Amino acid sequence: MVRQSQKFLSQLYALSDFFCIQLVFLFSWWLKFDSGFIPFDHTLPFNRYVLWSSIYGVIAIFISYFMNFYTPKRKKRFSYELFTIVQVHLISLMFLLSFLFVFKELDVSRSYLLLFLINNILFVSFYRYILKTTLKRYRQKGYNKQYVLIVGAGSLGKKFYDNLALHPELGYEVVGFLDDYQSVHEHSSKNYKPILGKVDELEYFLGKDLVDEVIIALPLYAHEKYPQIINACEKAGVKTLIIPDFYGYLPSKPFFDNFAGIPLINVRDIPLDEFRNRFFKRAFDLLFASIAIILISPVLILVAIGIKWTSPGPIIFKQERVGLNRRNFMMYKFRSMRVQTEADSDTQWTVENDPRKTKFGSFLRKTSLDELPQFFNVLFGHMSVVGPRPERPFFVEQFKGEIPKYMVKHHIRPGITGWAQSNGLRGDTSIEDRIKLDIFYIENWSFLFDIKIIFRTIINGFVNKNAY
Repeated sequence: MVRQSQKFLSQLYALSDFFCIQLVFLFSWWLKFDSGFIPFDHTLPFNRYVLWSSIYGVIAIFISYFMNFYTPKRKKRFSYELFTIVQVHLISLMFLLSFLFVFKELDVSRSYLLLFLINNILFVSFYRYILKTTLKRYRQKGYNKQYVLIVGAGSLGKKFYDNLALHPELGYEVVGFLDDYQSVHEHSSKNYKPILGKVDELEYFLGKDLVDEVIIALPLYAHEKYPQIINACEKAGVKTLIIPDFYGYLPSKPFFDNFAGIPLINVRDIPLDEFRNRFFKRAFDLLFASIAIILISPVLILVAIGIKWTSPGPIIFKQERVGLNRRNFMMYKFRSMRVQTEADSDTQWTVENDPRKTKFGSFLRKTSLDELPQFFNVLFGHMSVVGPRPERPFFVEQFKGEIPKYMVKHHIRPGITGWAQSNGLRGDTSIEDRIKLDIFYIENWSFLFDIKIIFRTIINGFVNKNAY
């Protein structure tokens, strides 16, 4: 049943947000007008700022309700909340500026408004993160639980049960299973919750036990039972979720489209298919690569001198790689090997103690300094700062027949670093594991995800024991 306390918790969230906004107002006022850190001219009296801060708080709460920000979010990651917080406060500021214009409040400090906006985003994000982390810890200890009934005790239902057990921080507990074809779990060494009865008895168990959500985990041939199950759940006020029997073919975040009035599941919805996402990612790539090239230019010069000093041949090594939409491009690296034929470099895998490497080249590979020229690939549009690592055509042809979904990585631009690399999958590591993480990145891309990967790459360091 739906918890009556949820409405109270939503109101508590709203009150906490309003209180936090007013604290931010006091801090921003002190920082701007009383601290002496920032010079200021004539402005409105304090009580006028109090009034407009209160109005801003009410606007922010209203927009938060409108954007469903106070609904339960235990299943969502914090990045979702952070993105929503930024949206809420940007929109709230736009409304506040409109009110200031209508009521002719011309003496409001613009720099104060900017400070107020930034502090609101930072403070609210911080306290929401602390709150989310605290709630996860309480749920792991058994508090604030939600109870789940699984309809279907076959492989699909048990798979869901196993996955749910891996995430105690979500605070879900399975009360049992319903199944028409077995009364006890057969051939299983795991301690599953019991099979309570048959599917037709769902209404009885919903009235008897405390159940918050019903998970339908039935095979495709049992789809005629869905109307009966959904009707029973809606009658009892219980949420219903369906696990499609073909979920293994779906992305981690399925996208529902509409065609000719019929809902369709998009098997491979990619956030970067949207123009605005591609635009922001490309703009970030250009800005980041330009700044990086300027900052590392002394390193580029020193590495170039080192290569020329220690071995004959060109400084830059160009190699054909497969990129966006399976189009080939020339990727740039600092040369770390002795000059060799194109056939050898394109078809041979680098191994430990490879005799083709120069001594200085071994250092470049271990420290990833050989990858730095790829920032120019980013400027030219061949690559992105973050994305799946590109591979040579010879190995792409080999892997696409051996590794499921290998070619999905070419739906977006390849990157200098990626989710797989920031998790330590670089050099001589599993291609299958890399592809899984690459696909997760492609399906779950966000600007904050890119920032996280860049920070992880920097924090984890560039030295790679698997880079030969």
